[in-house]
Amino acid sequence: MSSSLLPFILFALVASISPGPTNLLILAHSARLGLRASVAPIVAGCGAAAGVVLMVGLGLGDWLTRHPLAQQLMSWAGVIWLSWLAWQMLRSADEPLHSLTGKPFSAFSAASLQLVNPKVWMMAVAVIGVFAAPSLPVWQLALVFLLVALPCMTVWAMLGVGSARWLHSPQRLRGFNRGLAGLLLVSAGLAVLG
Repeated sequence: MSSSLLPFILFALVASISPGPTNLLILAHSARLGLRASVAPIVAGCGAAAGVVLMVGLGLGDWLTRHPLAQQLMSWAGVIWLSWLAWQMLRSADEPLHSLTGKPFSAFSAASLQLVNPKVWMMAVAVIGVFAAPSLPVWQLALVFLLVALPCMTVWAMLGVGSARWLHSPQRLRGFNRGLAGLLLVSAGLAVLG
């Protein structure tokens, strides 16, 4: 086992379990539709994040550091998308939990969000800069990240499922959705400003 593997696993754990846009959306999605409906977005989101680590390690990170305008455009695209998602969450704040009118967070949306999520790109650049080594190649970093991220995001889904009983009150549901929408906007803004 590489001496860099354990520190990398700890880094991946912290990066994956900490609140971020995708985790918040998985929380809301699982509260509304349950754990089973959240499996596809979890797998797609984690797979896309691991794919970003792989792409950065294979050279996209170097290209982005040479083109700061591309970095800025990606960040602002992420903020716009996250703002739109927060707006959708606010619009559905009063819908009952198991309402079919609320659009589910699809696997495609979860994967696409990772591609424009500034937190994911900053994390991937840090991963490659700190942990990539001949004894720990990029593909292994991406694989280990995926294996750590899957249970972490599942924890967020289980928190959502657990909160569903508490959210049957319309006032609590409205507050929950509004709070998550606000956190989503804050996380988007902090990712660009930070």
